[in-house]
Amino acid sequence: MAKTLRVVVPPHPLIAHWLTVLRHQGTPAPLCRTAMEELGRWLTYEALRDWLPHRRDTVQTPLASTEGTVIEAGVPLLAVPILPGALHLWEGARQVLPSAELCLGGLPEAIETQAGVVLLLDQISQGDDLIDLLRSLERLGVEAPRLRVITTLTASPGLKRIGETYPEITIHTACIDAELDEQQRILPGIGDPLQRLGIRTSQAT
Repeated sequence: MAKTLRVVVPPHPLIAHWLTVLRHQGTPAPLCRTAMEELGRWLTYEALRDWLPHRRDTVQTPLASTEGTVIEAGVPLLAVPILPGALHLWEGARQVLPSAELCLGGLPEAIETQAGVVLLLDQISQGDDLIDLLRSLERLGVEAPRLRVITTLTASPGLKRIGETYPEITIHTACIDAELDEQQRILPGIGDPLQRLGIRTSQAT
């Protein structure tokens, strides 16, 4: 049976609200950053719903013994925000992943055998950046079941390319837009993420 890329768009009104705030051309940079953080928080929450390792445990309350659920602390989790665009996405995600190891500036040289990996990207347009990351993770031995991708926005052409190469991964996003314009920008999209977020990048001299 052919495998199909799994793209999850959670039907949560808070996710839809913050995406709308981020889309609006009149939204100032500080509020755009808040919107990105909120999307990072809620999308990460949804991404972990059926994926985060956990176990049943018996605890003693002040009155009686009962059974509950605890996160499996023995399974490491690595968060990889692709900077600078995913910086504020991570700021929201970290509220849901307080014990995750943060990896800045690219992938580490090695990843533990059982570790889960969360990739955060500001958006997916053509899909090239994500495909390159997935190839690097593949060389490090990280396969689809150990991976989740979280991104604010995706474009159908980019998802098609990713699905042709890595159909087993799961992507959580606030929306799938249908088109790219002649400059490969997502339509209707959110515009230039770095500009909208007020992030300046250094220019090579």
